[in-house]
Amino acid sequence: MLAATVTNPAPAAAGAPGRIKVLIADDSAVVRGLVARWIGEAGFNVVGTAANGRIALEMMGRHDPDVVLLDIDMPELDGTQALPLMLARSPGLQVVMMSTLTTRNADISLKCLALGAVDYLTKPESNRGVTTSDAFRAELVERVRVFGAARARRRGPVPALPGIAAAPAPPPARPAAPVTLRPKARSATPPRVLLIGSSTGGPRAVGEVLEKIGAPTLRRLPVLIVQHMPPVFTAVFAEHLGSRTGIPAAEGKMDEPVLPGRIYVAPGGRHMRLAGAAGRDLAIRLDDGPAVNFCRPAVDVLFQDAAALYGAATLSVILTGMGSDGTNGARALVEAGGAVLAQDEATSTVWGMPGSVAKAGLAQAILPLPEIGPALRTLIMGLGA
Repeated sequence: MLAATVTNPAPAAAGAPGRIKVLIADDSAVVRGLVARWIGEAGFNVVGTAANGRIALEMMGRHDPDVVLLDIDMPELDGTQALPLMLARSPGLQVVMMSTLTTRNADISLKCLALGAVDYLTKPESNRGVTTSDAFRAELVERVRVFGAARARRRGPVPALPGIAAAPAPPPARPAAPVTLRPKARSATPPRVLLIGSSTGGPRAVGEVLEKIGAPTLRRLPVLIVQHMPPVFTAVFAEHLGSRTGIPAAEGKMDEPVLPGRIYVAPGGRHMRLAGAAGRDLAIRLDDGPAVNFCRPAVDVLFQDAAALYGAATLSVILTGMGSDGTNGARALVEAGGAVLAQDEATSTVWGMPGSVAKAGLAQAILPLPEIGPALRTLIMGLGA
C-alpha cells in the first residue's frame, strides 16, 4: 500500500502568501518532492503530498487546502475519480489537473474542466524534464498564486495556530474603478465573422457561449477562436466544441478558406491569421512568429487581422483569462467599427483579459457568462445593436 507523504514547512508569517494551503497528489515521488519544494520556496504552505487520490481525499479532511494539484494517472483512485469527490467535500476548492501531453490526457483534462476543475497543467514527459523545466515551474507557481488568492479571499481570516499570530482578514475589496462602455456599434453591415479570445477558464466558457448561441445562428457565419492552449489540446478542444454545438469544428489549417457554419480553433503553438481580399475570399494563415503578450497563439494577432479584413462586420468577445492578450486587437476592431463584448468579473475564472479590455473602454457590453451567448445571437441575427 502506498503511504502518504506529509511535508511540514516552517509556518509562514502572518498574512504571507504561505497562508494559501496547497495539497499535491501525484504518483511520482520525484514530482511530489519537486513540486512541494517549488511551492514552499514560493512562500506557500504545502500542507501535504499524496501518492493517489484516496490518500489525497483523506488528507483534505485534516488540512482543508485552498488548492489541489491533482495528477490524472494514479493508482487506487485516479484524478478523474477523485475530482468530483473533492469538489463535493469542499465546494469552491481550486483543483488544477496535471498530466503529460497526450491526446488521451488532453481529452480527460478538458472533461475535468467541465466537471469543475479550474485549470490544467501539462507536465514534461520525464522526471528529468520536470526537474529542468523552468517554464513548468513558473506556470505551476503562478496558478497556485492566482487560484489560491481567489480561494483565500472567499474564506476570510485564517484562524490563529498555537504560538502563531493569526493572519489578518483580507483587505476589503476596493470599489471597482468605473468602467466606460463604448457606444453600441451601429452599422448597416451585419456581422460576418465571430471572434472569441480566451485563456484560463476558457474551455468551459467558450463551450457555454457557443451552445447558447445555437447551431442555427452559428451556421450564418464563421467562428474563429484563440484559446491559450498547448498543441494537442487545441485539436481535442475543437472536437469537444463540435460535439457540443453540432457545428463542424477543427484546428485552423494553412490556406483553408474561412466559411460560414464552421468553427476554427487556433492550433497550439502557432498564431492563426487571416489573408485575402477585404471581406471576401479569406483564408487561414498559420505562422510560428514570436510570441505576442507571451502567447502563441495570441488573440491580438487574429483580432488585428480581422479588423483589417472584416472591419465593421466583425463581432468579438473576450472571455476569462490571465494577462491582457486581446486588448490591442480589440482596440483595432473598435477603430474599424467592429463590436467587442467582454465577460464580467464575477463569472470569470480570472478577470485578466476581459478586465483589461473593459478598463480600456473598448467593450460595448460587459456581461455575465450566461448572458453572452444570447447577446451574441441577437447581434448576429440583426435584432439589436
